[in-house]
Amino acid sequence: MAFGWSRKMLEAGDKAPGFTLTDLDGNPRSLGDLTANGPVLLAFFKVSCPVCQFTLPFLERFHQGKVNVVAISQDDAASTREFNREFGLTFPSLLDGPGYPASNGFGISHVPSLFVVEPDGSVSWALDGFNKSELSDLGARFGVKPFRPNEYVPEWKAG
Repeated sequence: MAFGWSRKMLEAGDKAPGFTLTDLDGNPRSLGDLTANGPVLLAFFKVSCPVCQFTLPFLERFHQGKVNVVAISQDDAASTREFNREFGLTFPSLLDGPGYPASNGFGISHVPSLFVVEPDGSVSWALDGFNKSELSDLGARFGVKPFRPNEYVPEWKAG
């Protein structure tokens, strides 16, 4: 992913840029729609990213815990559908193309990049890569345990 600019990734306290992207069925979905009933956990990813392949199944546990999780794919619909099938993801996926408007707006330079956006449009949490402690803390906020007691999960993986 090459962007040719140096904007930094959004962080907690920043205002999220509005966007409208299509879902895998071609339906438009705006950030305002996604946050209408509460905060949304956005997960920017690429299907070829090993850390994304590792991280997104843990986000499925957030989704199963009734957290509003939405993936934002930097790939095409067919590849994204296959990724979701292969990794058992049931939360919605949106397509960030052409030109990666949402990724650029959020200042993404690596994937996975994760954000919680509140109904007022503010970013309340942001993570680049995988961090077990931060995801555990986020799980505590939402009443979800993303990691099982007996499963090995490394503390950190770079995005």
